[in-house]
Amino acid sequence: MPTRRRFFTQAFISSLVIGGGLSGCSTDPGSVGNKGRKKADPADLPAVIATWKTEAAVTKAAETLQQTGSALDAVEAGARVEEADPKNMTVGYGGLPDRDGFVTLDACIMDHQGRAGSVTFLQDIKHPVSVARKVMETTPHVILSGDGALQFALENGFERINLLTPEAEAAWKKWLETEQYKPVVNIERHDTIGLLAIDKNGNISGACTTSGMAYKMHGRVGDSPIIGAGLFVDNEVGGAVGTGLGELVLKTLGSFLIVEFMRQGKSPQEACEAAIQRIIDKYPEVRKEEIQVGFVAIDKTGATGAAAILPGFQYTLHQRGKLTTADNLPGVMK
Repeated sequence: MPTRRRFFTQAFISSLVIGGGLSGCSTDPGSVGNKGRKKADPADLPAVIATWKTEAAVTKAAETLQQTGSALDAVEAGARVEEADPKNMTVGYGGLPDRDGFVTLDACIMDHQGRAGSVTFLQDIKHPVSVARKVMETTPHVILSGDGALQFALENGFERINLLTPEAEAAWKKWLETEQYKPVVNIERHDTIGLLAIDKNGNISGACTTSGMAYKMHGRVGDSPIIGAGLFVDNEVGGAVGTGLGELVLKTLGSFLIVEFMRQGKSPQEACEAAIQRIIDKYPEVRKEEIQVGFVAIDKTGATGAAAILPGFQYTLHQRGKLTTADNLPGVMK
């Protein structure tokens, strides 16, 4: 069997202090949905946070949020930026193929009303996040997959294109020579972009999109399109998205777990760290191999957090009118 690409990166982060700082924890007993959580500072809303160094996507999301006032529009617009960028070889057009040479995409979206849509194993469509939104808004289902998802996309006006770029095809053919893949942690394993946005009224939406593990088995689906694993939003509490080795996120329902930790009173930072520690504790192989999982989260106050197993995880934040990228963050695993 070919060697699978491992994923990676770090853990870290914190509620950034930007021009006065993100809202943190307090003992205010009147906060909604978060036990002991401070009420939102209007200056902290709206906000957008995303995994990795994704300034163009976060800027687009922030601009959309300013224009339409919709967090749902914002996360879709931000995700589409990465899906359309052939230089990002782990998302959308230009994504690295599976071991059989097919580019297959996964994506999901979730809004403040608890509605969700998802597509898995989708081929030949540049913007799976928009197909996921269409699933959410026009069907009685949450997930469409494979040929059914493609048929639905085509019936709804999405254009069919070849997602395998010459650069991705060349990389795949090079991989076939040895069927060995040894990516550099936090550089070549940026498998997912996950975005969370909160509008000025405190309504939260999220999106997650990916082409998955490079050279994966044909048909493999990771955590990114699974509600509760790669993405979860509860508008009473907050939202979370994950990135990294999807199998570990799936087996621990990481984004749902983070939201539940926040419901219990943890800050977004504490909740992300606790979810990463859960993975480390339950799966000893994490300590033996170079494996990365990272999360980012936001709560109803606009406070944010992020953490990962290994050092080097990045996230990008737009808040209080400023764009900031957190880099070279420490990992949770000691």
